[in-house]
Amino acid sequence: MAQPPRIAGPVAQPRRPRIAPPPGAVDSHAHLFGPEARFPYAEGRGYTPPDAPLESYLALLDQLGLARGVLVQGNAHGFDNAVLLDALERAPDRLRAVAITDTRIPAATLRGWHRLGMRGLRFHEHAAEAKPGYVRGVGLEALPHFRAVMRDLGWVVQVFCDHRRLPAIAEDLAAISAEMPVVIDHMLTVPAARGIADPGFQALLRLVGEGKAHVKLSGAYRLSKDFPDYRDARPFHDALLAANPNALLWGTDWPHTSIDAAVMPDDGALLDLFMDWTPRAEDRVRVLVENPDRLFR
Repeated sequence: MAQPPRIAGPVAQPRRPRIAPPPGAVDSHAHLFGPEARFPYAEGRGYTPPDAPLESYLALLDQLGLARGVLVQGNAHGFDNAVLLDALERAPDRLRAVAITDTRIPAATLRGWHRLGMRGLRFHEHAAEAKPGYVRGVGLEALPHFRAVMRDLGWVVQVFCDHRRLPAIAEDLAAISAEMPVVIDHMLTVPAARGIADPGFQALLRLVGEGKAHVKLSGAYRLSKDFPDYRDARPFHDALLAANPNALLWGTDWPHTSIDAAVMPDDGALLDLFMDWTPRAEDRVRVLVENPDRLFR
């Protein structure tokens, strides 16, 4: 049987940011992978990452001057969140996490995860014309199974959403936001060439402006082909910041899955980019400290 393709790993020695982040700053989106000998990768995955273990991630936080991080289950580990639970047990003062799971998991298990520091579940919404040919999470159709316990625990509903899909589910997300926070990944990953007039991005701006969705100002390199400065992604960042800085988070997206080694972003450069694109000190504090504190406690 053909093995899933091996992908490149992150920059081994990212540079220190030019401007130190504010005290208490949070990386709100990163993944852990392996070590494979202890945390095997899932059958049916779409890629095989090099190991990106907890020790490497904590070293990255230190290098960037970040106090804490929010880990998000990576698809290479499927529905087995053991790598996250282990990290939460080992670094409880620095980490929170968001899981991916299916409806076989009972409410009692989620409550146990909460005590360790789990703070949400991630769902994937794919456009009909772009569904992956491998197992990649569950859609929002699984949310009713979890909704009551997530509401009781104050968890976030995190959504990796295709920009073409958002207009059709925007009202559903607004309704969910009345019960628990909704967080959209990576500025909706709209191809930068489409511009901010893209219908999906405009639907996102309305949700953000009305306080019905939070967005991660992460993955500029996933929108852009303009390595390493991603200038064509800046209008998306600027529009979201103008819409509602109280609804924004920032994350490295380390270790940058499925990015070619030739255009692998430097995490220090990504933090510099955020600081350059977010010039007001009060906005930096909101995005890096106050908003993640509120959502992930």
